[in-house]
Amino acid sequence: MTGEIETFDVIILGGGPAGLSAAIFAGRAMLKTAVIEQGLPGGQLLNTEMIEDYPGFERIAGFELAQKMESHARKYGAQILTERATAIRRNDDLFEVETSEGHHLGRTVILSAGGSAVKLGIPGEEEFAGRGVSYCAVCDGAFFQDQIVAVVGGGDSAVEEANFLTRFASKVYLIHRRDNFRAQQILQDRVLNNPKIEILLNTVVDEVNGTDEMTALKVRTLLTGAVKELSASGLFISIGFRPNSSLVTDHAAHDPRGYLFTNEQMETSIPGLFAAGDVRAQFAGQITNAVSDGTVAAMSAKKYVKRISNGR
Repeated sequence: MTGEIETFDVIILGGGPAGLSAAIFAGRAMLKTAVIEQGLPGGQLLNTEMIEDYPGFERIAGFELAQKMESHARKYGAQILTERATAIRRNDDLFEVETSEGHHLGRTVILSAGGSAVKLGIPGEEEFAGRGVSYCAVCDGAFFQDQIVAVVGGGDSAVEEANFLTRFASKVYLIHRRDNFRAQQILQDRVLNNPKIEILLNTVVDEVNGTDEMTALKVRTLLTGAVKELSASGLFISIGFRPNSSLVTDHAAHDPRGYLFTNEQMETSIPGLFAAGDVRAQFAGQITNAVSDGTVAAMSAKKYVKRISNGR
């Protein structure tokens, strides 16, 4: 089998900022590199309208930064494969990566597959997914022109999405279960000063209602237990992500939420497997963190490939 399948020095799972940065540095190191990404390269950059905290760009569209990173990675020879990874396992001295299109072999793997949106798990959420319920304001916001929508969450993403949606919606409810937001203060100030946004703190969404399309939300105030119905045709859920670390079939050390533990070289507990970006246990989850992780992971992969090539 190994004689029939192309073997890469580095297989990078995930084409977000971490994965594309790893591809750039792996390519510069003359490593044979593949990036496996099920969608368009860019990851969460594609779900962010404008980026204002990436060094060198005071303001740049998420899709534009994604395109620049992709182009840079391709310049250094990285192959970008549009496939969905389903499993990573050891195959003798190599890693076998199963995908929707077959499988690939790599001397090392950099897992930078990010995470999947966390769901509320409430009645109506699944039923109205794509018919009012969304996990990406940038993707779906334009469908709600002059309508009332709601955003659930209290972090940077939720607050940014609430502001973004006021471009289309006539009104935006920003619903958060706690009494204050976790978002950066500059982002909080924007929602507080936006007349289209109504903030509901200490509040949770209990149910999504409608017929063919979503028409209302049932919300509950945690302090009093009072329940009321809000008219809304859209619900944007932004309460976090679960890491896509379950792709690793062998046990890799991780925290209770599934985020992989690494050392400073981005090495996991499995030799030759590196982790970068949102799949890795770390304090912050910014684009700059992801780029740094990807850089270090690629340099560590180079060192690992050289060591095993020399038989040491």
